[in-house]
Parts: sequence; structure tokens; C-alpha cells
Amino acid sequence: MLVQPHLTALVIAIVIGAGALHACWNAIAKQVSDRLMVFAWLGLSSMLTGGIVLAVTGLPRSQAIPYTVTSAVIHIGYNLALMNSYRLGALNQTYPIARGTSPLIVAVGAYLLAGEHLSAIALVGVATLAAGLMSLAASAGRLSRRDLPAVGAAVLTGLTIAAYTITDGLGVRHAHDPLAYTALLFVLQGPPLLAAAAIRRPLAAWKDTTIMNRGILAGLLSMLAYGIVLWAQARAPLAEVAAIRETSVVFAALIGVAWLGEDFGRRRVAAAVVIATGIVLIGL
Repeated sequence: MLVQPHLTALVIAIVIGAGALHACWNAIAKQVSDRLMVFAWLGLSSMLTGGIVLAVTGLPRSQAIPYTVTSAVIHIGYNLALMNSYRLGALNQTYPIARGTSPLIVAVGAYLLAGEHLSAIALVGVATLAAGLMSLAASAGRLSRRDLPAVGAAVLTGLTIAAYTITDGLGVRHAHDPLAYTALLFVLQGPPLLAAAAIRRPLAAWKDTTIMNRGILAGLLSMLAYGIVLWAQARAPLAEVAAIRETSVVFAALIGVAWLGEDFGRRRVAAAVVIATGIVLIGL
């Protein structure tokens, strides 16, 4: 599949939309008290949807299957790290750290593994965007010692994000069908989450329709959001797609204001300006 040397305006807009969807499903997961159950329902809904899609598309090419298996394992670690970071910290703190950690790591990984060379302006844009994302994490003031466990969990989450982003970026280019690759990936992710919930939760926990409905919705949003990202990664540089995708933290901040009653504040406005500057530089 032909990879364009730079992002187009259409791809940027579509990936930003995927970021909005990603922020929505993360907000749903954060607000549910039993996150293991919501992730179990998320895994079930995405697994069943992926199975339906595979019945239509068939499997991706054989060269891509080792990448999907590797990515599925990394995604399990990502889900565990994400659940732990949400247990330890607030959405408006842990989410920006997790998402802001990955763009620069992906840029290095894409350079070493995919031979992608960013222009000087695009590289400055990625660094600027990452700085803006990270600054959102400290927008409420200085981090205290009590915040360190949450920060550590969020950084670990960010490392897993970078790992699966690079793995999937390479894998989807071997698949020659981003939809089939996405479907197989979500089919492989689902069973471990279901097994963990089956072992650790009683039957009564599965009868909570509120958690079930939110988990199913989160699963559908997650699959749609990541499918869009994989489509973009098959067509554009990994580092640029990863950086633009992490604008989801802006949507997470807005959700915090509109849904959770959090204050946006001057620091968040300044961080949003830095993020917008990074996006413009990447798109030049």
C-alpha cells in the first residue's frame, strides 16, 4: 500500500475525529465504578463486531497476522495499565500524560523501524504537540508526591500506546486491508478481558445493565476510533498520525468541563494553543 510522505488536510480532519471518539470512550470507562466489568463488555462488543467484519472481509494477509497477535498482547497490557491509572488518578491528569508520552517515542520508533524521516518542521510540530499535551496534565498546578503513582501508571500506559502504535503501523501496511486487520485485532483482544472478569466477578456483576450498556458503547467507539487511525497509518507517516491522534486530550478536557464540571482555566487554554500550534506545524 502506497504511503504518502505527508499528512493531507482530509487525513488530519479524520484523525482528529478519531481522537474525539477515543476521548469519549475513555470518559465512559473512567466514570464506571467497576472498570474491569466495563472493559469486559468493551472486549465482548468489539470481539463480536470484529468477528462479523471478518466474516465479510476475511483475514488480513498472512504477513500481517504476527503483528496483530503481538499488538493484541500489548493492548492487554495497555488496558491493564489504563485501568490502574484511572484507579489512581483523575481523567484530566492521567489521560494527557498517557497520550502525551507516546508521540515522540513513536517518531523515534518509526525512524528506526520504518525508515520514516520527518521534515524539520514536522518534527518540531510533533515535539510542540507533545509538549502541549503534557502541559495539560499539570494545568491544575504542580504535581505532588501523592500524584506520583498515578503519573507512573500513566507513563506506563503511554509506553504501551507507543508500542502498539508502531506495531500496528507496520502491521497494517502488510495487511493491505485496514478493516480486516482492525477486526482481527479486536477479536484477539476480547477473550482475556472476558476471562479476567469471569474469574474475578460474581454472576450478579454481569446483570448490571448500566455497566453493560456503557461497556458495549465504549467498545463500539473504541473499534471505530482505532480503525480510523489504522486506516490513516496505512497511508501516512506513523509519527504524524500518532501526534495528531493525541489531540484527543483536548476533547477529554472539554468533556471534563461539560460533563464532569471541571474548570478549564487559563493554563488549559494556553496548553490548547500550544497543541493547535503543533498541529499546524505538522500539517505544513
